[in-house]
Amino acid sequence: MARTTITSESVTTEEGGILAVDPNSAENLLASAHLGERIKRLRLKRSMGLVELGRKTGLSASFLSQLETGRVVPTLRNLARVALVFGKDLSHFFDSADPNSQRIFRIQRKKDRVRLPHGSSRADYISESFGILVPEGGLRPCKAEFFPGDEFQPFHPHIYPGVEMVYVLDGTLEVNRRGEPHVLESRDVLYISGETQRTYKATGDKPAQALIISFDAETGDLRRNRRKLVPTEAA
Repeated sequence: MARTTITSESVTTEEGGILAVDPNSAENLLASAHLGERIKRLRLKRSMGLVELGRKTGLSASFLSQLETGRVVPTLRNLARVALVFGKDLSHFFDSADPNSQRIFRIQRKKDRVRLPHGSSRADYISESFGILVPEGGLRPCKAEFFPGDEFQPFHPHIYPGVEMVYVLDGTLEVNRRGEPHVLESRDVLYISGETQRTYKATGDKPAQALIISFDAETGDLRRNRRKLVPTEAA
């Protein structure tokens, strides 16, 4: 008796009425899961190179590269290793949604945002955090308002492995980088390492407002490491 294909259920009926999985359907199921894309997306969110991910999972960088490009399919054991590194459940890799789809939509009203004064005896500057809008860690946006005058202390950002972007919204902001002053006017942008000693202070006769976005990284040499990836033997 000839084999007939039941496309809707991705099974075939063999002689004797026994149901069997269609091999092509199984391959299509794995392809539709976009396993490689999901692994790569998680890795890039952590600013992690293939070598570092390989060190954490016990898999080689070349093997992980093949996983991400879809040239090989991970075993359940290897997929579990990746999941553990990123703190994900295995079901994350089989979510029916497109891994590249943008499903985030959050609004934070001005009235719901808290203005936090910072300073010892009085407020030297005020910050408004937008962190509630960010679904995952590693990104900290806030709006800061700095007051002019010698009676206000400069803002000393925390030193951390990562980078910081400052966009001046209004006023004039002086950035002191390792003792060297740099003046930023409205709509100027600063991009600086989070490991750099720096201070921010308003100059002129009115407050300076700036959007400050901090991007975390696991090490301070991630960019250089990504340029020096050396594939090893496949796992």
